[in-house]
Amino acid sequence: TLVVSASGGTDISVGSVMSLYAGVCCMILAGYGNVNVQEYAQPLLVGIGAGLLVTLICGVFNGFLVAYMNIQPMVATLILWSAGRAVGLLLCNSQIVYVRVPSFQKLGAYCGIIPTPIIVAVCVAIASIVLRYTALGTYIQSVGINKKASRIAGFNSAKIILMCYAICGLCAGLAGMVATSRIYSADTNNIGLNMELDAILSVALGGNSLGGGKFSLAGSIIGAYTIQAITTTLYALGVSSAQAPVFKAIVVIIIVVIQAEPAKAFFKKLTKKSGKEAARA
Repeated sequence: TLVVSASGGTDISVGSVMSLYAGVCCMILAGYGNVNVQEYAQPLLVGIGAGLLVTLICGVFNGFLVAYMNIQPMVATLILWSAGRAVGLLLCNSQIVYVRVPSFQKLGAYCGIIPTPIIVAVCVAIASIVLRYTALGTYIQSVGINKKASRIAGFNSAKIILMCYAICGLCAGLAGMVATSRIYSADTNNIGLNMELDAILSVALGGNSLGGGKFSLAGSIIGAYTIQAITTTLYALGVSSAQAPVFKAIVVIIIVVIQAEPAKAFFKKLTKKSGKEAARA
């Protein structure tokens, strides 16, 4: 959401960055060359820290290309979209690395005694409060609306965009941590696969402009829940995972069309016409 708001473009590398976290973290915890371990080769915090550091660097790399090299966001993030997953596979020797240690498996479900989804919700709430009640949210929106005008007004547009991409990379790493822990392995070929599409759709369904500017984290959360609800419903109806994207695309198209300005204007005009006819009757 922040990347779209600040740069007016999308980060299509988040799924690959999730996969890269899995490869780095599990490779360190299992020891290079091992594919199935019952105990850590390195402390758990070292593996998690290294994975998050790599994903943060990935975000900074994307942000540097967009903010300082003026490369279009989709083109800039296309590099890691193609290379991130490949690097993860290379680190794991193109194999699935299993870390069968109970403490590693808990991160996907609980952080201590608190369920992970609650931790995620708290993080989103804190981010919303910070962005709403500090100047940071205004800076991001201003840069997204007009980067040149914001720079003339005294904002460091490049640093703000760089920061948003760094946050995006770090959040992708956290998502990779949860996904990796749930399957207690680094399945770098499948973790985060096509996740970037759901992320972009969540932002769009939340009413955020993909052209940058004003944003709503709450809207993005609603969009994410909408997509997940559609996916879960399709699976409950017996639709296979290979066919589900087709039905999901149809539903998403309907929702996006309803939210489009021409459609809103049409329905508004239709409502006024119906009201006038009712008044005449």
